[in-house]
Amino acid sequence: MKVVLDYGTDGLEVDLPDGRITVIEPNYPPGVSDAAATLRSALENPIGAARLDTIVNRGRRVAISVCDGTRPQPREAMLRALFDAMPEARPEDVVILIATGTHRRNSEEELRTMLGDEIIDRYRIVNHDARDAAMLAYSGTSPRGVPVWLNREWLDADIRITTGFVEPHFFAGFSGGPKMVAPGLAGLETTMVLHDAHHVGHPQATWGVTKGNPIHDDVRDIARMTGVHFAFDVTLNGDKQITAAFAGELFAEHSEACIASKREAMREVEAPFDVVVTTNSGFPLDQNLYQTIKGLSAAAKVVKDGGVILCASECRDGLPEHGPYAELLRRRSSPEELLDMVHEPDFAVPDQWQIQVQSMIQKRARVRIKTGFLPPESLRAAHFEPMDDVAAATRAALTEAGEEGTLCVLPRGPQTIPYVAAS
Repeated sequence: MKVVLDYGTDGLEVDLPDGRITVIEPNYPPGVSDAAATLRSALENPIGAARLDTIVNRGRRVAISVCDGTRPQPREAMLRALFDAMPEARPEDVVILIATGTHRRNSEEELRTMLGDEIIDRYRIVNHDARDAAMLAYSGTSPRGVPVWLNREWLDADIRITTGFVEPHFFAGFSGGPKMVAPGLAGLETTMVLHDAHHVGHPQATWGVTKGNPIHDDVRDIARMTGVHFAFDVTLNGDKQITAAFAGELFAEHSEACIASKREAMREVEAPFDVVVTTNSGFPLDQNLYQTIKGLSAAAKVVKDGGVILCASECRDGLPEHGPYAELLRRRSSPEELLDMVHEPDFAVPDQWQIQVQSMIQKRARVRIKTGFLPPESLRAAHFEPMDDVAAATRAALTEAGEEGTLCVLPRGPQTIPYVAAS
């Protein structure tokens, strides 16, 4: 059976065994026929909030949070719709904040691709930097004890608007909405608490869970205590097309977007599988190994203990070498030792959350990865087994599993989140 896996920008066709295969795709509907009209309609009919043209008056300072380059948000289209919806907002009164979280800054070339030349040339664009103290301001402590440091320009604005796209998130429940405040615009100290070993290791810190998930509970608290005046989110299908748009009061619109996203992206299966083939949804999410943990986490939801996960992720940006992830991987010689390290008292290093999730997966399953840019020795140093041929590796894993071995394929990676039916 030939299956096209999301891989880089062009995809990867593999020939997998017939008979024992279950291919799980999202329930995504086709993209809307008129994206601009869909965005405009959401803004004209906000959920639980006044329209932007009644909120934004001339001279008021407006800060808008958008996703960084690792996310396929249709930023330019969403921003154009926003500007049309608040005609009194002058370009000189608007700042567009790239919600990088703890990721690297986006380059000028990347920003022009993300936002378009006209927006870049008319509006002020700021890459958030979680490590730049001069860019941050302290906002107090959240109800659950998180020290809240946020982007100073966000806090100083008269009107604060989040924009994003909503999909299941591997430990925060869902993306978009309040995550566009923290960790999107948070200082490193705040993110370190939100993503500490206790939060990430909590059983409710997983795909599709918001209430009772300590990470998302804290994220909501931070957004509530610091204030968001308007929120604008979309859902996307596998071709990165808009399937729906949601706008209005932050928690009301995000709740509706999460319901739609779960209906489209999460799929129930009857039992776990011996072998799971996954991806990291292709470009831009599969730019590096750090992000690839999301595709592994989706597969881990339905792999048997002791099973095999095979992942195709292009990784054109490598590990990456910038940031602590690569250095952390080299500190210990096995996933078990890495997990012990993360749980050491007072251990707090950026990217430890990715190390923790990776190690938790590898405690349960054997993981092999195909990339187009990382050499085998780099994958081994990251505690993964390299593979060149996904089809051959799949057949070998099924042979090892025996005649009753079962295979699951997630061609879209974490765009489809499978889960085992409750017994």
